[in-house]
Amino acid sequence: MRYRVGPFSCAGTSEPSSACETIPGVTEGTGRMEAFSDGIFAIAATLLVLEFAVGSGRDLGHELLHIWPSYLAYATSFITIGIIWINHHHTVSLLARADRTMLFVNNLLLLTIAFLPFPTKLVADYLRKDGEEAATLAYTATFVIMAVMHQVWWQYARHNRRLIADVVPDSALRAVDRAYAPGVPMYAVCFVVAFFSPLAAVFLTFAIAAFYLPSAALFDR
Repeated sequence: MRYRVGPFSCAGTSEPSSACETIPGVTEGTGRMEAFSDGIFAIAATLLVLEFAVGSGRDLGHELLHIWPSYLAYATSFITIGIIWINHHHTVSLLARADRTMLFVNNLLLLTIAFLPFPTKLVADYLRKDGEEAATLAYTATFVIMAVMHQVWWQYARHNRRLIADVVPDSALRAVDRAYAPGVPMYAVCFVVAFFSPLAAVFLTFAIAAFYLPSAALFDR
């Protein structure tokens, strides 16, 4: 269910956000934050395809099979970005407004999203080669930081219902809490595993993406 309520907003007008803060009863809406976020998510997901590079060998079929790490890294990162976008879309719908601090925290989350194509390319290039440990550590560390920032984003909005719309029931907030809780610990495990088996760490990261794919539909339950 999508909730969309809140006080009069300056979003969509020519008024600067500072003007909103000086007028009693007028707050910054979430429209511009959501639109900017959607753009970053779309660009990051599109950039992932740039990791594919086929060698110049004569046997194209062999070369296409040889770059299987690229397929694995691409699928993992794309699914993860898609899930985070779905979750972001849902949680923004629970907000009545977005203050300056939320905009700053949201940008920090987007920073990790926009960075993801780089470690994805590292995994695609170095998995099963010299340097795979460093590449996988960079990859899994990015997921850890991303999960931490997503948790910070949600906890800031949720604390004492700071930015939550009045009509949103507490059960909806608890559902998001349950969905977000495993993220940081699971990605931290992937980071530790990368020291011992980079390939296993990447597969675990993919498994987390597969785990969250169906659970994204359970927010309202």
